[in-house]
Amino acid sequence: MINRRIRWLGFVLLACFVVLFLQLNNFQVRQANSLVHNPDNEANLPDPYMLARGDIYSSDGVVLAMSKPTTDGYGELRIYPSATATLFAGITGYESVAVSNATGLELEYNQLLTQHNTPSSTLGQLLTQHKTTDDITLTVSVALQKVAATALAGETGAVVAIDPRSGAILAMYGNPTFNPNLFSLHAGPKGESAYNAVISNYNKLLSSPGDPLINYATAQAKAPGSTFKVVDTSAVFDHVPSLATKVFPTVSYVTLPETSGQKLYNFNGEYCGGTLAEVLLKSCDTSFASVGESLGPKNLYLEASAFGFDTIPPIDLPTGETAASNFPPPQDFAGDTPGLMKSAIGQENVTATTLQMALVAAGIADNGVIMTPHLLDKVIDGEGNLVETYQSHPWRRATSAATAAAVRQLMLGVTENPQGTAYGKFPPYLFPPVAAKTGTAQINAQGCGTYNWLIATAPAGAGETPTVAIAAIVPIPPGSSCVDSTGAQVAGPVVAAVMQKALAMQQ
Repeated sequence: MINRRIRWLGFVLLACFVVLFLQLNNFQVRQANSLVHNPDNEANLPDPYMLARGDIYSSDGVVLAMSKPTTDGYGELRIYPSATATLFAGITGYESVAVSNATGLELEYNQLLTQHNTPSSTLGQLLTQHKTTDDITLTVSVALQKVAATALAGETGAVVAIDPRSGAILAMYGNPTFNPNLFSLHAGPKGESAYNAVISNYNKLLSSPGDPLINYATAQAKAPGSTFKVVDTSAVFDHVPSLATKVFPTVSYVTLPETSGQKLYNFNGEYCGGTLAEVLLKSCDTSFASVGESLGPKNLYLEASAFGFDTIPPIDLPTGETAASNFPPPQDFAGDTPGLMKSAIGQENVTATTLQMALVAAGIADNGVIMTPHLLDKVIDGEGNLVETYQSHPWRRATSAATAAAVRQLMLGVTENPQGTAYGKFPPYLFPPVAAKTGTAQINAQGCGTYNWLIATAPAGAGETPTVAIAAIVPIPPGSSCVDSTGAQVAGPVVAAVMQKALAMQQ
Protein backbone atom coordinates (compact mmCIF):
# COMPACT_ATOMS: atom_id res chain seq x y z
CA MET A 1 0.00 0.00 0.00
CA ILE A 2 2.81 2.41 0.96
CA ASN A 3 4.75 1.55 -2.22
CA ARG A 4 1.66 2.22 -4.32
CA ARG A 5 1.24 5.66 -2.72
CA ILE A 6 4.91 6.43 -3.30
CA ARG A 7 4.55 5.48 -6.98
CA TRP A 8 1.48 7.71 -7.36
CA LEU A 9 3.28 10.55 -5.66
CA GLY A 10 6.20 10.05 -8.01
CA PHE A 11 3.90 10.13 -11.02
CA VAL A 12 2.27 13.36 -9.77
CA LEU A 13 5.64 15.02 -9.12
CA LEU A 14 6.90 13.94 -12.54
CA ALA A 15 3.76 15.34 -14.21
CA CYS A 16 4.18 18.61 -12.32
CA PHE A 17 7.80 18.80 -13.45
CA VAL A 18 6.80 18.23 -17.10
CA VAL A 19 4.11 20.92 -16.87
CA LEU A 20 6.57 23.31 -15.24
CA PHE A 21 9.19 22.58 -17.93
CA LEU A 22 6.71 23.19 -20.72
CA GLN A 23 5.42 26.40 -19.15
CA LEU A 24 8.93 27.74 -18.61
CA ASN A 25 9.74 27.09 -22.27
CA ASN A 26 6.41 28.62 -23.23
CA PHE A 27 7.31 31.87 -21.46
CA GLN A 28 11.01 31.92 -22.24
CA VAL A 29 10.90 30.82 -25.88
CA ARG A 30 7.53 30.63 -27.59
CA GLN A 31 6.09 33.81 -26.05
CA ALA A 32 9.40 35.58 -25.53
CA ASN A 33 9.08 37.87 -28.53
CA SER A 34 5.51 38.97 -27.76
CA LEU A 35 6.38 39.53 -24.08
CA VAL A 36 9.42 41.60 -25.01
CA HIS A 37 7.32 43.79 -27.27
CA ASN A 38 4.42 44.03 -24.83
CA PRO A 39 3.93 47.75 -24.09
CA ASP A 40 3.37 46.91 -20.39
CA ASN A 41 6.80 45.29 -20.10
CA GLU A 42 9.14 47.67 -18.28
CA ALA A 43 12.11 45.32 -18.00
CA ASN A 44 15.61 46.61 -18.69
CA LEU A 45 15.61 45.92 -22.41
CA PRO A 46 18.37 46.98 -24.81
CA ASP A 47 17.84 50.37 -26.40
CA PRO A 48 16.30 49.50 -29.81
CA TYR A 49 18.31 52.29 -31.42
CA MET A 50 21.51 50.50 -30.41
CA LEU A 51 20.49 47.50 -32.52
CA ALA A 52 20.52 47.11 -36.29
CA ARG A 53 17.17 46.95 -38.09
CA GLY A 54 16.39 44.76 -41.05
CA ASP A 55 16.70 46.17 -44.56
CA ILE A 56 13.84 47.19 -46.84
CA TYR A 57 14.23 46.30 -50.53
CA SER A 58 12.32 47.27 -53.65
CA SER A 59 11.00 44.54 -55.93
CA ASP A 60 13.98 45.11 -58.23
CA GLY A 61 16.49 44.57 -55.44
CA VAL A 62 17.40 48.13 -54.48
CA VAL A 63 18.00 48.88 -50.78
CA LEU A 64 15.47 51.48 -49.63
CA ALA A 65 16.33 51.47 -45.91
CA MET A 66 19.30 50.08 -44.01
CA SER A 67 21.20 50.44 -40.71
CA LYS A 68 24.79 51.64 -40.50
CA PRO A 69 26.98 51.10 -37.38
CA THR A 70 28.13 54.32 -35.71
CA THR A 71 30.48 55.28 -32.87
CA ASP A 72 28.41 58.23 -31.63
CA GLY A 73 26.72 56.44 -28.76
CA TYR A 74 23.56 55.48 -30.64
CA GLY A 75 25.04 52.37 -32.22
CA GLU A 76 23.07 52.27 -35.47
CA LEU A 77 22.03 55.01 -37.91
CA ARG A 78 18.98 54.36 -40.09
CA ILE A 79 19.79 55.38 -43.66
CA TYR A 80 17.51 55.94 -46.63
CA PRO A 81 19.79 56.03 -49.70
CA SER A 82 19.58 59.42 -51.39
CA ALA A 83 18.72 58.00 -54.82
CA THR A 84 15.39 56.61 -53.55
CA ALA A 85 14.70 58.41 -50.24
CA THR A 86 12.09 60.89 -51.50
CA LEU A 87 10.75 58.42 -54.09
CA PHE A 88 9.68 55.97 -51.39
CA ALA A 89 9.14 58.24 -48.36
CA GLY A 90 5.37 57.73 -48.46
CA ILE A 91 5.92 53.97 -48.40
CA THR A 92 8.93 53.32 -46.16
CA GLY A 93 8.13 56.14 -43.77
CA TYR A 94 10.90 56.76 -41.26
CA GLU A 95 12.39 55.47 -38.02
CA SER A 96 13.78 58.15 -35.73
CA VAL A 97 16.04 58.06 -32.65
CA ALA A 98 14.57 61.39 -31.53
CA VAL A 99 10.85 60.81 -31.74
CA SER A 100 8.81 57.67 -31.19
CA ASN A 101 6.29 58.15 -34.00
CA ALA A 102 7.77 55.92 -36.69
CA THR A 103 5.69 55.85 -39.87
CA GLY A 104 5.09 53.82 -43.02
CA LEU A 105 6.42 50.30 -43.34
CA GLU A 106 9.02 51.07 -40.69
CA LEU A 107 6.12 51.04 -38.23
CA GLU A 108 3.84 48.52 -39.96
CA TYR A 109 6.54 45.81 -40.00
CA ASN A 110 8.50 46.97 -36.97
CA GLN A 111 8.36 43.55 -35.27
CA LEU A 112 9.99 41.93 -38.30
CA LEU A 113 12.60 44.64 -38.79
CA THR A 114 13.64 44.75 -35.12
CA GLN A 115 15.48 41.99 -33.27
CA HIS A 116 13.26 39.03 -32.38
CA ASN A 117 13.46 35.30 -31.70
CA THR A 118 13.65 32.99 -34.67
CA PRO A 119 10.57 30.77 -35.05
CA SER A 120 10.99 27.12 -34.10
CA SER A 121 9.36 23.98 -35.45
CA THR A 122 11.47 21.28 -33.75
CA LEU A 123 12.62 20.59 -30.17
CA GLY A 124 16.24 21.22 -31.22
CA GLN A 125 15.31 24.65 -32.57
CA LEU A 126 13.29 25.31 -29.43
CA LEU A 127 16.34 24.74 -27.22
CA THR A 128 18.86 26.58 -29.44
CA GLN A 129 16.92 29.64 -30.48
CA HIS A 130 18.74 32.85 -31.31
CA LYS A 131 17.69 36.39 -32.17
CA THR A 132 17.57 37.82 -35.67
CA THR A 133 16.19 40.66 -37.74
CA ASP A 134 14.27 40.10 -40.95
CA ASP A 135 14.51 41.97 -44.23
CA ILE A 136 11.40 42.77 -46.25
CA THR A 137 11.02 43.02 -50.02
CA LEU A 138 8.27 45.17 -51.51
CA THR A 139 6.05 44.81 -54.58
CA VAL A 140 7.04 48.30 -55.76
CA SER A 141 9.96 48.71 -58.16
CA VAL A 142 12.40 51.61 -58.27
CA ALA A 143 12.18 51.60 -62.07
CA LEU A 144 8.41 52.17 -62.16
CA GLN A 145 8.45 54.54 -59.20
CA LYS A 146 10.97 56.74 -61.05
CA VAL A 147 8.70 56.82 -64.11
CA ALA A 148 5.78 57.89 -61.92
CA ALA A 149 7.80 60.71 -60.34
CA THR A 150 9.19 61.85 -63.69
CA ALA A 151 5.71 61.86 -65.24
CA LEU A 152 4.36 64.06 -62.44
CA ALA A 153 7.28 66.41 -63.17
CA GLY A 154 7.21 68.05 -59.77
CA GLU A 155 3.50 68.85 -59.91
CA THR A 156 1.26 68.17 -56.94
CA GLY A 157 -0.59 64.90 -57.35
CA ALA A 158 -0.31 61.15 -57.13
CA VAL A 159 -0.28 57.97 -59.17
CA VAL A 160 -1.01 54.40 -58.05
CA ALA A 161 -0.47 51.31 -60.21
CA ILE A 162 -1.79 47.90 -59.16
CA ASP A 163 -1.63 44.38 -60.54
CA PRO A 164 -5.40 43.71 -60.40
CA ARG A 165 -4.85 39.93 -60.37
CA SER A 166 -3.06 39.98 -57.01
CA GLY A 167 -3.51 43.43 -55.47
CA ALA A 168 0.26 44.01 -55.56
CA ILE A 169 1.11 47.72 -55.63
CA LEU A 170 3.47 48.27 -58.57
CA ALA A 171 3.95 52.00 -58.04
CA MET A 172 2.63 54.45 -55.47
CA TYR A 173 4.01 57.96 -55.58
CA GLY A 174 2.66 61.23 -54.29
CA ASN A 175 4.05 64.73 -54.52
CA PRO A 176 5.00 66.76 -52.53
CA THR A 177 7.18 64.28 -50.70
CA PHE A 178 9.97 64.52 -48.10
CA ASN A 179 13.37 63.09 -47.21
CA PRO A 180 13.06 60.52 -44.38
CA ASN A 181 16.74 61.04 -43.51
CA LEU A 182 15.63 64.31 -41.88
CA PHE A 183 14.14 62.20 -39.09
CA SER A 184 16.93 59.66 -38.56
CA LEU A 185 19.56 62.20 -37.54
CA HIS A 186 21.88 61.46 -34.63
CA ALA A 187 22.83 65.12 -34.31
CA GLY A 188 21.80 68.42 -35.83
CA PRO A 189 23.92 71.17 -37.36
CA LYS A 190 26.41 72.97 -35.11
CA GLY A 191 26.12 70.35 -32.40
CA GLU A 192 22.35 70.66 -32.03
CA SER A 193 20.76 67.66 -30.32
CA ALA A 194 19.12 65.00 -32.47
CA TYR A 195 15.78 65.65 -30.80
CA ASN A 196 15.84 69.39 -31.53
CA ALA A 197 17.02 68.85 -35.09
CA VAL A 198 14.29 66.32 -35.85
CA ILE A 199 11.56 68.46 -34.27
CA SER A 200 12.77 71.46 -36.26
CA ASN A 201 12.65 69.45 -39.51
CA TYR A 202 9.23 68.09 -38.60
CA ASN A 203 7.79 71.56 -37.94
CA LYS A 204 9.19 72.89 -41.22
CA LEU A 205 7.56 70.07 -43.18
CA LEU A 206 4.35 70.44 -41.22
CA SER A 207 4.02 74.03 -42.41
CA SER A 208 5.18 73.35 -45.99
CA PRO A 209 2.67 73.81 -48.86
CA GLY A 210 0.89 70.67 -49.96
CA ASP A 211 1.26 68.74 -46.66
CA PRO A 212 4.27 66.60 -47.68
CA LEU A 213 3.93 64.45 -44.53
CA ILE A 214 0.46 63.31 -45.65
CA ASN A 215 0.71 60.64 -48.33
CA TYR A 216 -1.09 62.15 -51.34
CA ALA A 217 -1.69 58.70 -52.84
CA THR A 218 -3.44 57.13 -49.84
CA ALA A 219 -4.57 59.86 -47.44
CA GLN A 220 -5.60 62.83 -49.61
CA ALA A 221 -9.24 62.41 -50.69
CA LYS A 222 -10.44 64.73 -53.46
CA ALA A 223 -13.53 64.99 -55.67
CA PRO A 224 -13.12 62.20 -58.29
CA GLY A 225 -15.15 63.97 -60.96
CA SER A 226 -16.21 61.90 -63.92
CA THR A 227 -14.07 58.89 -63.01
CA PHE A 228 -16.95 58.14 -60.62
CA LYS A 229 -19.12 57.49 -63.69
CA VAL A 230 -17.50 54.04 -63.79
CA VAL A 231 -19.31 53.34 -60.50
CA ASP A 232 -22.53 54.85 -61.93
CA THR A 233 -22.29 52.62 -64.99
CA SER A 234 -21.74 49.52 -62.87
CA ALA A 235 -24.77 50.47 -60.79
CA VAL A 236 -26.85 50.69 -63.97
CA PHE A 237 -26.10 47.06 -64.87
CA ASP A 238 -26.38 45.85 -61.27
CA HIS A 239 -29.53 47.69 -60.14
CA VAL A 240 -31.49 49.29 -63.00
CA PRO A 241 -30.41 47.50 -66.23
CA SER A 242 -33.18 49.18 -68.22
CA LEU A 243 -31.06 52.34 -68.15
CA ALA A 244 -28.42 50.53 -70.21
CA THR A 245 -30.69 50.74 -73.27
CA LYS A 246 -31.98 54.24 -72.69
CA VAL A 247 -31.12 57.01 -75.16
CA PHE A 248 -30.36 60.18 -73.23
CA PRO A 249 -31.41 63.50 -74.81
CA THR A 250 -28.73 65.62 -76.48
CA VAL A 251 -28.68 68.81 -74.43
CA SER A 252 -26.16 71.30 -73.06
CA TYR A 253 -27.74 71.48 -69.60
CA VAL A 254 -30.46 70.09 -67.37
CA THR A 255 -32.53 72.09 -64.93
CA LEU A 256 -32.10 70.68 -61.44
CA PRO A 257 -35.36 69.73 -59.68
CA GLU A 258 -36.29 71.28 -56.34
CA THR A 259 -34.46 74.50 -57.32
CA SER A 260 -35.54 77.84 -58.73
CA GLY A 261 -34.21 77.02 -62.19
CA GLN A 262 -30.62 76.09 -61.27
CA LYS A 263 -28.88 74.48 -64.22
CA LEU A 264 -26.24 71.75 -64.48
CA TYR A 265 -24.13 72.14 -67.65
CA ASN A 266 -21.93 69.80 -69.62
CA PHE A 267 -18.23 70.64 -69.81
CA ASN A 268 -17.85 73.92 -71.72
CA GLY A 269 -21.61 73.91 -72.31
CA GLU A 270 -21.28 71.24 -75.00
CA TYR A 271 -24.34 69.45 -76.36
CA CYS A 272 -24.13 65.82 -75.33
CA GLY A 273 -26.34 62.72 -75.21
CA GLY A 274 -26.98 59.29 -76.71
CA THR A 275 -26.75 55.69 -75.56
CA LEU A 276 -24.99 54.68 -72.35
CA ALA A 277 -21.88 53.79 -74.37
CA GLU A 278 -21.91 57.19 -76.05
CA VAL A 279 -22.47 59.26 -72.93
CA LEU A 280 -19.69 57.40 -71.07
CA LEU A 281 -17.07 57.89 -73.77
CA LYS A 282 -18.07 61.56 -74.15
CA SER A 283 -18.52 61.94 -70.36
CA CYS A 284 -21.88 63.72 -70.55
CA ASP A 285 -22.59 65.33 -67.18
CA THR A 286 -26.23 65.95 -68.06
CA SER A 287 -26.81 62.27 -68.87
CA PHE A 288 -25.08 60.93 -65.77
CA ALA A 289 -26.85 63.43 -63.54
CA SER A 290 -30.07 61.88 -64.88
CA VAL A 291 -28.60 58.39 -64.32
CA GLY A 292 -28.01 59.29 -60.68
CA GLU A 293 -31.55 60.59 -60.32
CA SER A 294 -32.96 57.39 -61.85
CA LEU A 295 -30.77 55.06 -59.80
CA GLY A 296 -31.65 56.81 -56.56
CA PRO A 297 -29.48 57.35 -53.49
CA LYS A 298 -29.72 53.82 -52.14
CA ASN A 299 -28.51 52.09 -55.31
CA LEU A 300 -25.68 54.56 -55.81
CA TYR A 301 -24.61 54.20 -52.19
CA LEU A 302 -24.69 50.39 -52.38
CA GLU A 303 -22.57 50.39 -55.52
CA ALA A 304 -20.05 52.89 -54.17
CA SER A 305 -19.77 50.89 -50.95
CA ALA A 306 -19.24 47.69 -52.92
CA PHE A 307 -16.27 49.33 -54.64
CA GLY A 308 -14.81 50.36 -51.28
CA PHE A 309 -16.09 53.85 -50.63
CA ASP A 310 -16.73 54.70 -46.97
CA THR A 311 -14.18 52.05 -45.91
CA ILE A 312 -10.45 52.41 -45.38
CA PRO A 313 -8.72 50.10 -47.89
CA PRO A 314 -6.78 47.35 -46.04
CA ILE A 315 -3.36 48.19 -47.47
CA ASP A 316 -0.42 47.36 -45.19
CA LEU A 317 0.25 50.86 -43.89
CA PRO A 318 -0.24 52.08 -40.30
CA THR A 319 -3.58 53.38 -39.08
CA GLY A 320 -4.05 56.99 -40.07
CA GLU A 321 -1.91 56.84 -43.21
CA THR A 322 -4.77 55.69 -45.43
CA ALA A 323 -8.06 57.58 -45.66
CA ALA A 324 -11.54 56.38 -46.49
CA SER A 325 -13.19 57.73 -49.61
CA ASN A 326 -16.68 59.10 -49.22
CA PHE A 327 -20.07 58.69 -50.84
CA PRO A 328 -22.90 60.06 -48.67
CA PRO A 329 -25.46 57.62 -47.20
CA PRO A 330 -29.00 57.68 -48.66
CA GLN A 331 -30.48 59.73 -45.82
CA ASP A 332 -28.15 62.61 -46.68
CA PHE A 333 -30.03 63.06 -49.96
CA ALA A 334 -33.47 63.35 -48.41
CA GLY A 335 -35.05 66.34 -50.13
CA ASP A 336 -31.82 66.96 -52.06
CA THR A 337 -32.17 65.51 -55.53
CA PRO A 338 -29.80 68.16 -56.96
CA GLY A 339 -27.13 66.98 -54.53
CA LEU A 340 -27.67 63.39 -55.69
CA MET A 341 -27.33 64.41 -59.34
CA LYS A 342 -24.09 66.31 -58.64
CA SER A 343 -22.76 63.40 -56.60
CA ALA A 344 -23.40 61.08 -59.53
CA ILE A 345 -20.83 63.06 -61.53
CA GLY A 346 -18.26 62.78 -58.73
CA GLN A 347 -18.69 66.19 -57.15
CA GLU A 348 -20.75 67.68 -54.29
CA ASN A 349 -19.72 65.67 -51.18
CA VAL A 350 -18.02 62.76 -52.99
CA THR A 351 -14.30 62.30 -52.35
CA ALA A 352 -11.79 59.62 -53.28
CA THR A 353 -8.12 58.88 -52.76
CA THR A 354 -5.89 57.93 -55.66
CA LEU A 355 -5.60 54.45 -54.13
CA GLN A 356 -9.39 54.10 -54.08
CA MET A 357 -9.78 55.04 -57.74
CA ALA A 358 -7.00 52.61 -58.67
CA LEU A 359 -8.98 49.94 -56.81
CA VAL A 360 -12.11 50.87 -58.81
CA ALA A 361 -10.13 50.32 -62.02
CA ALA A 362 -8.71 47.08 -60.58
CA GLY A 363 -12.19 45.78 -59.77
CA ILE A 364 -13.36 46.39 -63.33
CA ALA A 365 -10.15 44.74 -64.58
CA ASP A 366 -10.41 41.61 -62.41
CA ASN A 367 -13.96 40.54 -63.27
CA GLY A 368 -15.55 42.47 -60.44
CA VAL A 369 -13.22 41.29 -57.66
CA ILE A 370 -10.96 43.76 -55.83
CA MET A 371 -7.92 41.99 -54.44
CA THR A 372 -6.48 43.26 -51.15
CA PRO A 373 -3.90 45.94 -51.99
CA HIS A 374 -0.47 45.22 -50.51
CA LEU A 375 3.10 46.52 -50.48
CA LEU A 376 4.84 43.51 -48.90
CA ASP A 377 6.08 40.79 -51.22
CA LYS A 378 8.24 38.59 -48.99
CA VAL A 379 10.16 38.35 -45.73
CA ILE A 380 13.79 37.14 -45.64
CA ASP A 381 15.63 36.23 -42.42
CA GLY A 382 19.12 37.38 -41.45
CA GLU A 383 20.68 34.34 -43.14
CA GLY A 384 18.96 34.93 -46.47
CA ASN A 385 16.25 32.29 -46.01
CA LEU A 386 12.70 32.88 -47.18
CA VAL A 387 10.47 33.25 -44.12
CA GLU A 388 7.18 34.21 -45.72
CA THR A 389 5.66 35.22 -49.04
CA TYR A 390 2.58 37.41 -49.11
CA GLN A 391 -0.51 35.38 -50.02
CA SER A 392 -2.90 37.35 -52.22
CA HIS A 393 -6.57 37.27 -51.30
CA PRO A 394 -9.76 39.13 -52.28
CA TRP A 395 -10.88 42.21 -50.40
CA ARG A 396 -14.41 42.39 -51.79
CA ARG A 397 -16.57 41.65 -54.78
CA ALA A 398 -17.47 45.02 -56.21
CA THR A 399 -19.73 43.76 -58.98
CA SER A 400 -20.46 40.71 -61.10
CA ALA A 401 -18.08 39.43 -63.73
CA ALA A 402 -20.69 40.22 -66.40
CA THR A 403 -21.01 43.82 -65.25
CA ALA A 404 -17.24 44.27 -65.04
CA ALA A 405 -16.85 42.96 -68.60
CA ALA A 406 -19.62 45.22 -69.90
CA VAL A 407 -18.18 48.33 -68.20
CA ARG A 408 -14.66 47.50 -69.37
CA GLN A 409 -15.97 47.28 -72.94
CA LEU A 410 -17.63 50.70 -72.63
CA MET A 411 -14.42 52.18 -71.17
CA LEU A 412 -12.56 51.10 -74.32
CA GLY A 413 -14.61 53.70 -76.19
CA VAL A 414 -13.03 56.45 -74.08
CA THR A 415 -9.64 55.74 -75.69
CA GLU A 416 -10.57 54.21 -79.06
CA ASN A 417 -13.53 56.28 -80.28
CA PRO A 418 -12.58 59.64 -81.87
CA GLN A 419 -15.23 61.26 -79.67
CA GLY A 420 -13.78 59.68 -76.52
CA THR A 421 -12.34 62.05 -73.93
CA ALA A 422 -8.99 60.17 -73.87
CA TYR A 423 -8.78 59.43 -77.59
CA GLY A 424 -5.18 59.50 -78.79
CA LYS A 425 -3.67 59.26 -75.30
CA PHE A 426 -2.87 55.55 -75.73
CA PRO A 427 -1.95 55.10 -79.42
CA PRO A 428 -2.26 51.51 -80.62
CA TYR A 429 1.30 51.42 -81.95
CA LEU A 430 2.51 51.81 -78.34
CA PHE A 431 -0.27 50.23 -76.28
CA PRO A 432 -2.59 47.25 -76.27
CA PRO A 433 -6.29 48.15 -75.90
CA VAL A 434 -6.68 50.43 -72.85
CA ALA A 435 -9.99 50.83 -70.99
CA ALA A 436 -10.09 54.23 -69.30
CA LYS A 437 -12.16 57.01 -67.81
CA THR A 438 -11.24 60.66 -67.43
CA GLY A 439 -12.39 63.03 -64.71
CA THR A 440 -12.30 66.78 -64.18
CA ALA A 441 -13.78 68.13 -60.94
CA GLN A 442 -14.06 71.78 -60.01
CA ILE A 443 -12.18 72.75 -56.87
CA ASN A 444 -14.53 75.64 -56.16
CA ALA A 445 -17.83 77.00 -57.42
CA GLN A 446 -16.18 79.62 -59.59
CA GLY A 447 -14.60 76.92 -61.76
CA CYS A 448 -11.03 78.14 -61.21
CA GLY A 449 -8.85 75.15 -60.43
CA THR A 450 -9.62 71.51 -61.15
CA TYR A 451 -8.85 68.02 -59.88
CA ASN A 452 -7.75 66.24 -63.04
CA TRP A 453 -8.05 62.44 -63.05
CA LEU A 454 -7.60 59.46 -65.29
CA ILE A 455 -8.07 55.80 -64.41
CA ALA A 456 -7.19 52.98 -66.80
CA THR A 457 -6.54 49.27 -67.13
CA ALA A 458 -4.83 47.18 -69.82
CA PRO A 459 -4.62 45.02 -71.79
CA ALA A 460 -8.40 45.25 -72.08
CA GLY A 461 -9.17 43.80 -75.50
CA ALA A 462 -11.55 40.90 -76.09
CA GLY A 463 -10.20 37.74 -74.49
CA GLU A 464 -7.35 39.59 -72.75
CA THR A 465 -6.65 39.60 -69.01
CA PRO A 466 -5.79 43.06 -67.67
CA THR A 467 -2.52 43.04 -65.71
CA VAL A 468 -2.20 46.71 -64.76
CA ALA A 469 -4.72 49.16 -63.26
CA ILE A 470 -3.74 52.79 -62.69
CA ALA A 471 -5.20 55.98 -61.25
CA ALA A 472 -3.62 59.43 -61.33
CA ILE A 473 -4.68 62.84 -60.06
CA VAL A 474 -2.98 66.12 -60.96
CA PRO A 475 -4.75 69.20 -59.56
CA ILE A 476 -4.58 72.63 -61.13
CA PRO A 477 -4.94 74.83 -58.01
CA PRO A 478 -7.20 77.88 -57.76
CA GLY A 479 -5.45 81.13 -58.52
CA SER A 480 -2.88 79.62 -60.86
CA SER A 481 -5.17 79.68 -63.88
CA CYS A 482 -8.79 79.69 -64.90
CA VAL A 483 -7.93 78.16 -68.26
CA ASP A 484 -9.87 74.96 -68.91
CA SER A 485 -7.93 71.79 -68.13
CA THR A 486 -9.09 68.19 -68.31
CA GLY A 487 -8.17 64.83 -66.90
CA ALA A 488 -7.03 63.67 -70.33
CA GLN A 489 -4.75 66.67 -70.86
CA VAL A 490 -3.21 66.80 -67.40
CA ALA A 491 -3.40 63.30 -65.87
CA GLY A 492 -3.45 61.38 -69.16
CA PRO A 493 0.29 61.65 -69.88
CA VAL A 494 1.08 60.50 -66.33
CA VAL A 495 -1.02 57.36 -66.66
CA ALA A 496 0.28 56.69 -70.18
CA ALA A 497 3.93 56.84 -69.06
CA VAL A 498 3.38 54.54 -66.08
CA MET A 499 1.17 52.15 -68.07
CA GLN A 500 3.73 51.80 -70.86
CA LYS A 501 6.56 51.02 -68.43
CA ALA A 502 4.49 48.68 -66.26
CA LEU A 503 3.36 46.60 -69.23
CA ALA A 504 6.90 46.45 -70.60
CA MET A 505 8.21 45.21 -67.26
CA GLN A 506 5.67 42.38 -67.23
CA GLN A 507 6.80 40.98 -70.58
